[in-house]
Amino acid sequence: MRKNRVPTERLHLWLMLALTFSTGVIDAVGYLGLDRVFTGNMTGNVVLLGMAFVGGADLPILRPALALVFFMVGAALAGRVLRKGPEGWSAHTSRSLLTVTLGLAAVAVYTALVDVHAEDLLGSITTSGLATMMGVQAATAKRLKVAEITTVVVTSTITGLASDSRLAGGKSLFWARRSSAIALILAGAVVGALTLRVDLWLGIAVSALLSAVVTVLGHVRYRQDHAAAASENVKKSALR
Repeated sequence: MRKNRVPTERLHLWLMLALTFSTGVIDAVGYLGLDRVFTGNMTGNVVLLGMAFVGGADLPILRPALALVFFMVGAALAGRVLRKGPEGWSAHTSRSLLTVTLGLAAVAVYTALVDVHAEDLLGSITTSGLATMMGVQAATAKRLKVAEITTVVVTSTITGLASDSRLAGGKSLFWARRSSAIALILAGAVVGALTLRVDLWLGIAVSALLSAVVTVLGHVRYRQDHAAAASENVKKSALR
């Protein structure tokens, strides 16, 4: 039965694609429901800040700036923790994604109980919290090194899809995963926009649930692979 299971590398790809979808949900919630703030796509925030500094269409400054700062804080903290572990999925990876799950769940509960539109501070706390979790997620995905999947941006993915296409004289490497990432972040944005018809907390809760599923599936496979490797080492030692 184990021989027929999905290879670990393929499973990791699917899990990172699921987080890409989740990012689409979160960014739609942030941009449409929280004063035009991207909490996952920091490129969008940098551009918004540039336009806002010259008074462009009354664009927000504080929340995008805070989102950018807290995204970096989340990524830095996750990077420090993950650097202590080995390459690929490890217990540190599971802990980081569990942090994302719990953080998103906490923000979902917070937005369900508190009217975050009542005061600017409450909305800023929400976007900053989401950005922190997205920073942790991005750093974790980077450490996992699934080719062409960052979970938070698709600009480089779109560039790679086009520049490596047969139309451009390339061999269309990774075209399936690149196309999937683009489609999934788009689908996530659609779902995120739809959840706002119910309430702000729903989209965040959907992302928290997806993160939980990714964390559990990834950790279970890590434990299985770790046990299999330990068993193989015992067999080799017995043969010596």
